[in-house]
Amino acid sequence: MYYEVSKEVFDKLPEFVVGVVAVTGIDNTKEVPAIRELLEENEKAVIEYFAATGNKAKNDPVVVPYREAFRALGINPNRYACAAEALMDRLAKGKGLPSINPAVDLGNAISLRYKIPIGAHDMNTFVRPDGTGRGCEDAGLEVRPAAAEDTFRPFGAPEGEFDNPEEGEVVYVSGHEVRTRRWTWRQSEVGKMTEKTRAVLYPIDGFSNLNLDEVKQAMTDFTELIANYFAKSGSRCTVATGIVDKDNPRFEF
Repeated sequence: MYYEVSKEVFDKLPEFVVGVVAVTGIDNTKEVPAIRELLEENEKAVIEYFAATGNKAKNDPVVVPYREAFRALGINPNRYACAAEALMDRLAKGKGLPSINPAVDLGNAISLRYKIPIGAHDMNTFVRPDGTGRGCEDAGLEVRPAAAEDTFRPFGAPEGEFDNPEEGEVVYVSGHEVRTRRWTWRQSEVGKMTEKTRAVLYPIDGFSNLNLDEVKQAMTDFTELIANYFAKSGSRCTVATGIVDKDNPRFEF
């Protein structure tokens, strides 16, 4: 499988960097209290951080570069917030985060720890660029401008009900199935994490001139925590990690 960022994206965001964590063999059916505790711990830290600084999430120094990147991609950040901003804004306003499942909760916990956008995609739903071979070894996920034939199924939408992304909008996409619209804004019903998920790809979106150290530390955290919480549950987990940037736009695993 592979993860790839297109040249068109790097032309607009030359410092864009993604830490990629690809995990297979997880058991996402069982409660993992330690992961829920980790999420709650990082929720509390974020709430205390905003209480101490008095900042709104959109004005915080860790968020502003993502808002500027949205503008560079032609996305209005006042209408479409990046995933990390949305999580932190929810907490800053006194709203808690629901526990979804262990794999999602782990991603959210690490996202809050480093105040950085992190997605979670079921790799067994990936397809080839031509839309065939779901879950096969040469399927993958790309970050590129949307094409006319790309479709997006919003969360909760019934099968067969789609939106069409704006042509040229930067999306996460597998084949022509858009998995995240407007870069790191909103994920799709297709490829979402469920209790049936056994393989997950976590993209950690950052910038080489801003928070590369945090991206790398988040990758390390995933590797260690997956070994602690999923492998010990009886699963035989494997973890592959890599960095994608303008000089290395494709990671195969």
